[in-house]
Amino acid sequence: MQNRARLQILVVDDEAAIRELLRTTLEAEGYGVHVASTMREGLTLAGNRRVDLFLVDLGLPDGDGVELVRNIRSWTQRPILVLSARTHETQKVDALDAGADDYLTKPFGVAELHARLRVALRHAGLSMVAADTRLDLGDVCIDLVARSVSRQGEPVRLTATQWRLLEVLARHAGRVVTTRQLLREVWGPGHAEQAHYLRIYVHQLRQKLEADPSHPQFLLTETGVGYRLLLDGDTPLTR
Repeated sequence: MQNRARLQILVVDDEAAIRELLRTTLEAEGYGVHVASTMREGLTLAGNRRVDLFLVDLGLPDGDGVELVRNIRSWTQRPILVLSARTHETQKVDALDAGADDYLTKPFGVAELHARLRVALRHAGLSMVAADTRLDLGDVCIDLVARSVSRQGEPVRLTATQWRLLEVLARHAGRVVTTRQLLREVWGPGHAEQAHYLRIYVHQLRQKLEADPSHPQFLLTETGVGYRLLLDGDTPLTR
């Protein structure tokens, strides 16, 4: 389906059969899928890839999945769905208290899994339907599906990091995104205190997207907080 946004799911499970089952069924539904078999590998992928939803098993060979949930939740609000063979109520509560959004006990039905995914994504403001994947900022058009930017109909070349930063801002269009959140989502959790990276790349984006970069109309600074990307029709905040 050409109008479907390709949401990205990270599966962290030590069972190869489960990983393959999830990859096959999720890709058939139009999701992009990354897989990891350990907590360490999962954290590495989470820091280096865009992830819209996490599927995490609690019984990992190098640590407790609850700790992985807690770690992920410390730097992103993306949905986390826990998959586990454990049935004890306390463990379910621990996972939810650590930040999981929902819990499925193995064995689970594929139809139920997809239903839970849709609910979690909807609550997070995400959707498989690409209703808001083409965004307009004056004479600039951002296409989140094609991963492209044009200005007055001409392509705008962005580096991979410039695109990741713009993509995060675009997916939160109209809302302030904190400096810490941007650093974590674009550069990974190990860079959460390196705000100078962000200032440099925001400056670069303004040079490419704004008619007057010294007086930006769309990529705005929220002093002491972060940045906000305004779209056509958004009302600028009084400063």
